[in-house]
Amino acid sequence: MACLKFILLIFTLHSFMPTPISSNPSLSKEVLPRIRPDFLEFAKKPEIMDWMVGIKRKIHENPELGYEEFQTSKLIRAELDLMGIPYKYPIAVTGIVGYIGTGKPPFVALRADMDALAMEELVEWEHNSKVPGKMHACGHDAHVAMLLGAAKMLQEHRNDLQGTVVLIFQPAEEGGGGAKQMLDAGDLDDVDAIFALHVSIRHPIGVVASRPGPLLAASSFFEAVINGKGGHAALPQHTVDPILAASNVIVSLQHLVSREADPLVLRLLALENSKAVEPLTSFQIL
Repeated sequence: MACLKFILLIFTLHSFMPTPISSNPSLSKEVLPRIRPDFLEFAKKPEIMDWMVGIKRKIHENPELGYEEFQTSKLIRAELDLMGIPYKYPIAVTGIVGYIGTGKPPFVALRADMDALAMEELVEWEHNSKVPGKMHACGHDAHVAMLLGAAKMLQEHRNDLQGTVVLIFQPAEEGGGGAKQMLDAGDLDDVDAIFALHVSIRHPIGVVASRPGPLLAASSFFEAVINGKGGHAALPQHTVDPILAASNVIVSLQHLVSREADPLVLRLLALENSKAVEPLTSFQIL
């Protein structure tokens, strides 16, 4: 629970800067310093935390795969309706885009993914997956709960915003290209920046970490053609067995990526022309 509380804060800190983000600010110098303390105090309320945990558990119990997040999307829309937040739906089948603020620039987006993974949950607990063969094993249930929590906090301070916060609930992150589908829909064309995060077990509760440039791993695809030469089983020395060659390729590739190097480092090096990878910078939210 504490992890959700602390990670939620980073979603929203970017929306309340100590200096105006508009060329014609409407907030006085006396009001600006009070925004961040008031904002964080709202986040610490037990009822906000309990509500977020309840959202996460509902979604965890009812996981849905990419482009099948109909019940998850329905739950999100119901919460947005209760908060009085306008939104567009459907985008990319099940996606939602909500709006908080003036409806005018600058447009800054907060994004969460919604889909689950096609795997069985083996941990027995009160709120485990009720759908055989599907589970939220990658934390997207927490991401949705955090974004809804951020939405509730932002809506409470909507009159202090000098621009528009765009809420992106994205389908099909686990394959299926949900992000591209939402971009292709055109509803994010005016967005100047998008902030998102991912839960992690690598850092203690209350710590948020990041670094410049690409951060999380991504999968890539390629095709390889292996040609062989047939022959008689009694004369194997005259043949070229493509199955044996393909088997060796697979084993060798696995040695390279998963046994010899960090895949995050390999991808960063490829993207940044072999520049040194900067270490993660972390900070604690008090």
